[in-house]
Amino acid sequence: TTDFIALREGSSFLDESDNVCAGAQLAVANKLCADLEVPTPQAGGNVTKGYNGDLDVGDLEPITKSYQASNMCPVNVHWHLGTEHYSYGVFDENGDGPHGTAERPEWADRDLAAVGEKVRGGFRCHHYDAEDEKFTKSYDWKYCTNMEVGETYEVHWPHSSAGDCGTVNQFQTPFYDGVFCNLPLEVFQAIAVDPQNIASNVGVHGQVFTVVNDESYFYPDMMRGMIVDKSKNMGTDIHYYTGSTTGTSRNNEMCSQYAPITWQVD
Repeated sequence: TTDFIALREGSSFLDESDNVCAGAQLAVANKLCADLEVPTPQAGGNVTKGYNGDLDVGDLEPITKSYQASNMCPVNVHWHLGTEHYSYGVFDENGDGPHGTAERPEWADRDLAAVGEKVRGGFRCHHYDAEDEKFTKSYDWKYCTNMEVGETYEVHWPHSSAGDCGTVNQFQTPFYDGVFCNLPLEVFQAIAVDPQNIASNVGVHGQVFTVVNDESYFYPDMMRGMIVDKSKNMGTDIHYYTGSTTGTSRNNEMCSQYAPITWQVD
């Protein structure tokens, strides 16, 4: 077995100084929602089919075709323990996992955990069965950390038309570096006069999985965006909306100014 992680450090092809996207994130601070001259849409939580929120986003329209068809590429892939979004009867407070599920929390009170922090789980799907070995049999994780068979995870793929698409610099951490890689501040300020320009060029895929230890569920590629497979009913019933980036620093009083962006959630 080849240890690609160990080989990475000694690779003559890897030179972090050549990363043209490093530090590209634009410093756009959170702001009190009440102080925003023009309120921006914030990330919604409830994607239950048929649910309509109360926020009026005016004439803003999310991208409803594929991001690839919109000249965008994924610039990062990350996941959350439990779901950030809520879909009644699908992933909600009635779901289950090795450690139960979440109650109805404040919708924005979720984020990636920093090193050393306890990961706070979100909602779970309804698939978990403690009597079925594929949900309980441990797995020897080679590259992922703090993962557990039987748990629910919401995977996010941020996309951008300003990413360094098709190059070794396409995928970035933090993902903001990938989103803004080829978008200087002055250009961003010029196009942001019309918020639709942002919503039409930055988006996130969200898709929810319950991890099982069963090779019959193996899927070979989760880097290019959400899985679209009609035979498995995956990526076929999408909730589209304009929102914002998420995180524990944002809530109903403190707004993200990384908005509006498109969300497509399966």
